[in-house]
Amino acid sequence: MAVSKKLRPGVTTGASAAAAAQAAAIMLFTHEEISTASVINPQGREIIVPVDSVVLCGDYAKASVIKDGGDDPDVTDGLEINVTVSKAFDGIVIKGGQGVGIVTKPGLQVPVGEAAINPAPREMISAAVGRYLPDGVGVVIEVSVPGGAEVARRTLNPKLGIMGGISIIGTTGIVEPMSEEAFKRSLVPQISMAKAHQHTVVCLTPGRLGERWAVEKLGIPAEAVVQMSNFVGYMLNACVTLGIKKVIFVGHHSKLTKVAAGCFHTHNKVADARLETLAAYAGTLGAGPEIINELLEANTSEGALEILRKNNLMQVMPLIASRAARKAAEHVFDELEAGVVMFTMAGEILAADENAVRIGREMGWRI
Repeated sequence: MAVSKKLRPGVTTGASAAAAAQAAAIMLFTHEEISTASVINPQGREIIVPVDSVVLCGDYAKASVIKDGGDDPDVTDGLEINVTVSKAFDGIVIKGGQGVGIVTKPGLQVPVGEAAINPAPREMISAAVGRYLPDGVGVVIEVSVPGGAEVARRTLNPKLGIMGGISIIGTTGIVEPMSEEAFKRSLVPQISMAKAHQHTVVCLTPGRLGERWAVEKLGIPAEAVVQMSNFVGYMLNACVTLGIKKVIFVGHHSKLTKVAAGCFHTHNKVADARLETLAAYAGTLGAGPEIINELLEANTSEGALEILRKNNLMQVMPLIASRAARKAAEHVFDELEAGVVMFTMAGEILAADENAVRIGREMGWRI
């Protein structure tokens, strides 16, 4: 019998940049050349990252890390992530250089006009460098990626309005390899664990952000929260197979709007009808052709949300939450009951359907 190979995880561009920044800072302030850096991700996990090169250049130091995507198919794999650290009067300033994209449209985690270095990587970079700064000394950190502009053309960056390079991203610093079948199967034991903790209702969420909202904002026990990634239909069927009768979806409205459109594998390369769904429901509430077209041309679902808000059409979101709950139940032939709670990226509840509110109250959750 063939033994399946364990897939090797990789390191995100954010953790790579943090590692290079740490190596450069150590060289600048201690003249020590390190070959591996120790980066702490926002969850407190240590990530050891090999450093390819580091050099002192007078009043600044430069280090390089080769991006390692592990066994995950990743267009940034093998790119050189360069970081220059130079002394400043105070504080830590993080900038993007050549090959790092610039945000040109609203709706992303980074403001328009700034380098596409997301908040979690900025946090990791600051932490990786901060512990090596002498008292009263600051630094300017510049991240650059040779070849980043060319690689970015094979990503969603141009569509999102990130121009001129790749994004420095990653909320955990770790790239989890995506062998789809193995990954789907690995998610199912979470349901069994919830049952083992005597939970008869489970919360399905796309990822760690939704998990945090479910636990911290809604008071849902951590053992009842099940990460489903993009595999909405697969995990609904698994819930039915394991005897779960009620589920509540918790997550960012972008992913859950896809469920309202009947998309049960929510990866953007498989299915994406978010803007079309928002536009259709806006039309049912009286939006005219101009607003509908503006929604269809929105850069992101967060941007579309602002269009709805500006035009007093926020009632669209409760309608979509109800539709998503109904579609989820229909997908498994009504063998379970589904509720939906949608959040904004800022962690605010945007909409919850009647099922979610009722089920949540039955369980003593804050919905």
